[in-house]
Amino acid sequence: MVVPAQHSTEFWIFMATFVGIAVTGLLAARWRPAQNVHTLEEWGLGGRAFGNWVTFFLLSGDVFTAYTFVALPTLVFGLGGIGFGMTYFAIAFPMVFVLLARFWSVSHVHGFVTPAEFVRARFGSRSLAAGIAITGIVATMPYIALQLVAIEAVFTVMGLPRGLPLTIAFAVLALFTFVSGLRAPALISIVKDALVVWTVLTVLLIVFTRDGGWATVTKAADTRFNASPNPIDGLFLLPDNYLQYVTSAMGAAVALFLYPHTLTAALAAKNRSTLRRNLAVMPLYSLTLGILALAGLVAILDGVRPLDGDGNTVLPLWFDKAFPDWAAALAYSAIAVGAMVPAAIMSIAVANLFTRDVYRVYIKPDATPGQETRVSRIVSLGAKIGAVLVILLIDTQFAFDLQLIGGGFILQTLPAVAFGLYTAWFHRYALFAGLVAGLVTCLALLYDVPQLGGPDGRTVVREHFGGSAWPLSNLGIDTNASVYVGFIALAINLIVIVVGTPLLRALGVKDGTDKTDARDYYADEGDERVRRLTDLLDGESESEGHPSGQHSWSGRATY
Repeated sequence: MVVPAQHSTEFWIFMATFVGIAVTGLLAARWRPAQNVHTLEEWGLGGRAFGNWVTFFLLSGDVFTAYTFVALPTLVFGLGGIGFGMTYFAIAFPMVFVLLARFWSVSHVHGFVTPAEFVRARFGSRSLAAGIAITGIVATMPYIALQLVAIEAVFTVMGLPRGLPLTIAFAVLALFTFVSGLRAPALISIVKDALVVWTVLTVLLIVFTRDGGWATVTKAADTRFNASPNPIDGLFLLPDNYLQYVTSAMGAAVALFLYPHTLTAALAAKNRSTLRRNLAVMPLYSLTLGILALAGLVAILDGVRPLDGDGNTVLPLWFDKAFPDWAAALAYSAIAVGAMVPAAIMSIAVANLFTRDVYRVYIKPDATPGQETRVSRIVSLGAKIGAVLVILLIDTQFAFDLQLIGGGFILQTLPAVAFGLYTAWFHRYALFAGLVAGLVTCLALLYDVPQLGGPDGRTVVREHFGGSAWPLSNLGIDTNASVYVGFIALAINLIVIVVGTPLLRALGVKDGTDKTDARDYYADEGDERVRRLTDLLDGESESEGHPSGQHSWSGRATY
């Protein structure tokens, strides 16, 4: 592998940082380990015992992915105001502040590891739970692949060949995730956040030390967009974009809670207060996302042009142009580490879904904790291999198309997972029918959306799977407005559920048995019903003779 001379400094600093991250990930297995490491809760949830600081870094590393840091500046660079995606975080965090706390409580009372386990207990349906699990896996897999897109953009800018560096990077990721489980991304996320904050401060320093500061940046961007024949770009949001922007932001906000990796990170917190405290301050971290998005406008001022037509290279190219070599290398490292942390958590979440909701339910109901952990480790490894193959064998744009489908798909789990945290009124068969109807509708609408391009933004580049904004003109309405396809599919989903539930009950179709109790949704640390892991650092198992007849664990390590 030959490194271009002009990028040698960047490459070796980047490699030194990468090696340090790899070692940190492997050593995470020794970070306050439990005596009983062969359980899925221990490997896949870090012992359910992360404290305030670790929970903050884990959640920020999970929610703010590298692809987000790369894609949003690219959208702002290409389209302006419509690409500024901070809005959905303002919507999302107040919502997840309430929902995740309830999910944490009921999951710790019953020992749930996945949202599908909760659905099975809440509505008494194995088939519905399996549908939720499979939907979560399908929606998350392309998300893992898109983390690779961010790293590949960095390698492309450094002039490295396609394939080998990417394969090595994710081989290392697979190794430390296999060995250390959720502890690895939890520990590495601390380094990730330090690099991201340093990069953001450097961006601010560069802009503020220029003549005119942000005023010069926005003036250059406004001039570029005013000269563009594309009717949807501009420094500010245009009227025809309002509905698309609002529905897309709402869809992304709701999906943030529903993605399995977000729930996995939340379940690792030691108590409700830890989780809620971190969710309360998480919006402050989203400011870093806004600053990096605005870097797309700075790239316009500096005359950056995407390398080989790949828009994902915009931000790394600007780093290469505006930063000293050593600083650019650290910024590249921020992107790479920012990809590896969420990719690790996502692969663990996918593995947990398969193990708990497919393997243990349909393949081996009597699986031991050790067998569960082995299966999850293997599935986690397979998820990463699949992600690498997607990037190496399939066009990157197709991976992005898969993510559009994934976002719409995961939104269809809203009634069973989110609404289910408040009510069990829905009939299990109506929920299953609504899920299927929503998924089919989402796929059909995405197929019907063309990809537009060209200088004027009106040329049909590809007839199908061209985006997630469905034109309302397809309904015969004289308008240029579009709406997020996931919302339309969710509306169909809810109609089926609301109509189907009373109809099924009128026909005498039996409801499932709700195994949860109203008190379960408020349980917290110290409640005798809250289940804990056995054999952690400073505790002993109290599972024998527990009055409820279920296992209860006390005395856990807190990180």
